[in-house]
Amino acid sequence: MSLKSPVLATTEQSPSSQQPGQVRLAVTHSLPAVLGVIPMGVAFGVLVTHSGLEWWWATVFATVVFAGSLEFLLIGLVTAMAPLSQVAVTALLVNFRHVFYALSFPMHRIHGPLAKTYSTFTLTDEAWALTTAPEAQFWSRRRILAIQATFQVNWVGSVTLGALGGGLVPDSLVGLQFAVIAFFLVLAIDAIRATRSVPIPLAAVVSALIGHGLFGTQMLVPALAMFTGFLLIRYALRRGKVDQDV
Repeated sequence: MSLKSPVLATTEQSPSSQQPGQVRLAVTHSLPAVLGVIPMGVAFGVLVTHSGLEWWWATVFATVVFAGSLEFLLIGLVTAMAPLSQVAVTALLVNFRHVFYALSFPMHRIHGPLAKTYSTFTLTDEAWALTTAPEAQFWSRRRILAIQATFQVNWVGSVTLGALGGGLVPDSLVGLQFAVIAFFLVLAIDAIRATRSVPIPLAAVVSALIGHGLFGTQMLVPALAMFTGFLLIRYALRRGKVDQDV
């Protein structure tokens, strides 16, 4: 299966996107994280079939929603026939963190409305984590989009594979739910290694602890807001220091 999406084919016009080997670099760079995505996708496909839905629903969710953790939650909401308003609120709370991704994701390197639309749709945690390094701010459009397309293709494929083989996995098997948590831990460690900044992960942990202490299970949005406030203040202070030096 080709990793090049129709959107990629229609948006490769800038000189930077014509650099040879950009797709190969993207796939190579994404491979370690993809190896973590595949088991999680298979687990989600198995969960769909164990929920009583037809296997092809797994492919539909993976293609149309393409939001990892939200897809796991949607299975429960769909099988419970939850009202649309509850589904909408859940999607907002779970994916609200994507609003803050724009602070560091190199969207300025993505030119063209179709390319920007595709990049926004496929802006997952994994793609964001791989573009946190400072050099990613200068990557070509082709490389960034190829990273996102690599995750999309592998996610849809692994979910479909898990759904097709879900009947072979016993219902008593435990541990599939931990796949999401383990994967986020790996991404966090990888991001820390890339940025080599102690204050940032420390502030994230403190924000999470304060959010959990004040809001319990509804901690996500408040914790992200506190962490974003820390990043904005840190950026303002560093920018002011640079201006003084100049």
